[in-house]
Amino acid sequence: MTPSGQRLVLAFDFGVRRIGVAVGNEMIASATALDPLPARDGIPDWQVVSRLVAEWQPDLFVVGLPLNMDGSESQMSTRARKFGKRLYGRYGKPCEMVDERGSTREAKAIAREAGHRGNYREEGVDGIAAQLILESHFATLEGLPPRG
Repeated sequence: MTPSGQRLVLAFDFGVRRIGVAVGNEMIASATALDPLPARDGIPDWQVVSRLVAEWQPDLFVVGLPLNMDGSESQMSTRARKFGKRLYGRYGKPCEMVDERGSTREAKAIAREAGHRGNYREEGVDGIAAQLILESHFATLEGLPPRG
């Protein structure tokens, strides 16, 4: 494992049909969206996830936690936590949950500003949301308030 602050991180925006993915480096607080993973009822093809883990060799996983706007847990947050536990169980890397309230809305706004016409499923909003979740994680490490 690399020293703290130099860790490579894979972030996920959990969804039942698609799971957004982003990769980043804590030292430079840089995050990049990757292609989303198709999922069936929130379950990805674990062989594809294993290829991502082998390719990027992350030191940490970050999973967006979809809380209700009042901060309470939801059915989706329970499922996202379960996904995070599965990542830890399969790959033995720590997994941190990050409040993702507003990330999808912000990702759609970013996509609109970039000229996307609203077909978000085909235009990578899931990856943008994962990138925003990872950037929020980096901001928290730097003592800044999270995005949103």
